[in-house]
Amino acid sequence: MSVESVNQNREAIPGAIEMPAPTAWPIVLAFGITLLFAGLVTNGTVSILGGIIAVAGVVGWFRDVLPFEAHEMAPVTGEAPVATTSRPEVLRMEAERELRRAFLPLEIYPVSAGIKGGLAGGVAMALTAILYGALSRNGIWYPINLLAAGFLPSAMTDTVAKISAFNLNTLLIAATIHLLTSLLVGLLYGATLPMVPRRPVLLGGVVAPLIWTGLIHSVLGIVNPVLNRRIDWFWFVASQVAFGVVAGVVVARQERIRTWQQLPLSLRSGMEATGMSDEKP
Repeated sequence: MSVESVNQNREAIPGAIEMPAPTAWPIVLAFGITLLFAGLVTNGTVSILGGIIAVAGVVGWFRDVLPFEAHEMAPVTGEAPVATTSRPEVLRMEAERELRRAFLPLEIYPVSAGIKGGLAGGVAMALTAILYGALSRNGIWYPINLLAAGFLPSAMTDTVAKISAFNLNTLLIAATIHLLTSLLVGLLYGATLPMVPRRPVLLGGVVAPLIWTGLIHSVLGIVNPVLNRRIDWFWFVASQVAFGVVAGVVVARQERIRTWQQLPLSLRSGMEATGMSDEKP
């Protein structure tokens, strides 16, 4: 469509505005790119098909905008809609009912609560793992070395006696992994437990450990079957529950800090004016 024909259409329909014409080529291009990358993990034929569809989408999209952009005329109504209501007065919501509609908690734990909970839960998990090593007669170093062996594929071929022996390198690796994981999960507890304030110990001590234990068990059987056979999953669940209970109790007992949800929108957005807060200068 040339510029002259566009101007003629615009003059022929005075009560309309010019809008970009709808096109499906961007969706076709996105679908082709999706198939192109999906073929990297499935089959090369899928990538070839995706490449063809992507090229077709690019060509079709370019033809819609080159040499002139495709437009259409949309009619415009002259009268503005009038807002009407059947209520004789403004309905005001109660404060308590408005607070129940909030998706975010009104009080949250500080970052220090998650750190304390993660460290305390990490100690409880380590003691449970050491207890398993002592009762199973594999030695207290067995669960520690087994944690480090999960990140050292060469160590998985060792015998049980060798894994049960003390090794300074594996001890440092296992301690670092355990400390970082405990801190990250503790911070996650501090962020999520305020959303379920009624039963934090049930969520953090039972529900969450069972969920991630099931995920680890299902994935580990495929990724590392040798390590999966060496793990005693009963004691693994016990150590996760010990971590969750201790971390949940420690986090739940920390003092909460109030959020800004109860403040007016003007204060939350940073506006400054007299009379917006009760604080005196």
